[in-house]
Amino acid sequence: MLLQAAPILFKGVGYTLVFAVASMLGGLLLGFPLAIARIVPSRWAQWPATAYVSLMRGTPLLVQIFVIYYGLPSIGISFSPLTAGILALSLNAGAYLSESLRGAILGVHNGQWSASYSLGLNYGQTLRYIVIPQAIRIAVPSMSNTLISLIKDTSLVSVITVTELMLATKEVIAVTFRPLPLYLAAAAVYWCLSICFERLQIRLERKLGQAHRN
Repeated sequence: MLLQAAPILFKGVGYTLVFAVASMLGGLLLGFPLAIARIVPSRWAQWPATAYVSLMRGTPLLVQIFVIYYGLPSIGISFSPLTAGILALSLNAGAYLSESLRGAILGVHNGQWSASYSLGLNYGQTLRYIVIPQAIRIAVPSMSNTLISLIKDTSLVSVITVTELMLATKEVIAVTFRPLPLYLAAAAVYWCLSICFERLQIRLERKLGQAHRN
């Protein structure tokens, strides 16, 4: 039975990886400016960023998916299920990644700022060339956790008819009427994907650690 279901499940795994990786990239593109907006000495930048992060972290991801896919068409904004899913996951991940990056930036020792100012660098140059490279190394573990969470969160996009792993599993169950082994197989796949990304995280941490020591 599992061998017969394998092609459909593998297709779902492909969509799951697309959602996770695309959403991580989208989240990073959003997370960096959000993190910087929250630490710059300007309330006009801090308040909108803080409000956004609070909103996205304080509401369920499932509700955010419904708002984007089912709610926005009422005001003339429509997305395909694939686009809506990636957009919702990216917007949500961006809020969490911004917190990881903000914490990492604040974790860089104040002496680094003072030393760069003494060399004639301004705030933006210090942030770009001195602080952010160090902050990324610090933030890798928490950002990796966000990616692993994204892999599991992709199961929520099944509610907007995207055939990722969970919906693919449900489709097979509807034909075979064997929910237990198929749900266990899906769980095992999610677990294997998480392990793979954990291994990548460990390698990246080691590589960045060696570069820092050098």
